[in-house]
Amino acid sequence: MKIWTRMTRSMTGAMMALACACTAPAWAADPFPTKAVQVVIPFQPGDTDNLLRPFVDRMGEFLGQPVVLNYKPGAGGAVGAGQVASSRPDGYTLVGTSQGSIVVVPLANKDVKYSTDSFAPVAALAEGGMLLVVQSSSPWKSMKELIEHSRKNPGAINYTTSGAMGITHLLAEIFSKEAQLRWTHIPTQGSGPAITQLLGGHVNMSSTALAPALAHIKSGTLRPLAVFGDTRLRALPDVPTLRELGYNFASPVYYGISAPKGTPREVVDALYNAARKAVEKYGAQITDSLNVFGAETKLLGPDEYAQYLKSQQQIFGAEIKTMAP
Repeated sequence: MKIWTRMTRSMTGAMMALACACTAPAWAADPFPTKAVQVVIPFQPGDTDNLLRPFVDRMGEFLGQPVVLNYKPGAGGAVGAGQVASSRPDGYTLVGTSQGSIVVVPLANKDVKYSTDSFAPVAALAEGGMLLVVQSSSPWKSMKELIEHSRKNPGAINYTTSGAMGITHLLAEIFSKEAQLRWTHIPTQGSGPAITQLLGGHVNMSSTALAPALAHIKSGTLRPLAVFGDTRLRALPDVPTLRELGYNFASPVYYGISAPKGTPREVVDALYNAARKAVEKYGAQITDSLNVFGAETKLLGPDEYAQYLKSQQQIFGAEIKTMAP
C-alpha cells in the first residue's frame, strides 16, 4: 500500500509539472525575434535612411527575420520618434535617426511628450559629416579668412540651415559663440532648400550635412571650409576640423537605432550583435554604400551609444537654454 501511495504521488507530481510546462506563456520559450522587426525612419526617404539601410538590410540574415524600414515623417522627426517611444518594448519597433529627433527635438520643443531617456540605445552605425560650406566663387578660401572677415564685419555674414533649432543651426551657433562671431541665421525647410539658397547667392554660407552638399563640392560649385566632427572626413581629407583650427568645439553626428525604454537587455544585445555581424561580414559593401553620401561606418554598442547621446544632451541642452526666448 505504501509503495502504491508513493508511486501515485510521484506520478501526480510529474503530471502537474508537465501541465505547468504546457501552459507556460509561449513568449517565455521563443527566442527573439519570431517576426519581422521594423525600423521607423522619422523623416522622408532620401535622408537618414540612406545611411542606415546598408546595415538594416543585412541585419535580418543574422536575426533570422527580416528588418524593414517604415517611414513616419513629421515635426522634425517627433512624429516617428514619438510613436516608437510609446511602442511596446519588445524589440520589434525601433527608431533610426541621428541625435536630431531623439535629443534636440525634445529639448527644443516642450510639446513633445518624449525625451532621450524614453529610448534604449541599440547601436550607432554610421557617422555623417556636418560642415560649413561657401560658394566656390566666394572671396573666402579658408575658414580662417571667413573668421577674419566676420570679426571685421559683425553680423554681415548670413548663413542658411535646414531649419531653426535643428542640428545644423545649433552647431553653427555653438561654434560662432566660441569664436566670438556674430552671424545672421536664415533658416529654410530642409537641407535641399538650404543648399539651393547658397547656390543662388542668397546667403554667404551654409551649415549643412555633407550628403546634400557633396555633389556640388565634387563639381566645384561649393567650397568646404571646416567640419564639425572630431576627425577629418574620409570623403574630404583636405578639409580641416574646427579643432585643428584651434577651437574646442567638436560634435560628430552619429546615425543609429534605438528601442523603446524597457526593452530587455538580451533583446537589445541580439539586435546589436546582428548589426555587428553585418559589419564584420559585409563591411566593404557597407563602406561603398556609405561613401556615396560621404558617410562612414561608426559602430558603437548599446552602452557607448547611450554615453554619446548623453553627451549630446549636455551640449545641445546648454545651447538651447541660451536661445530660449
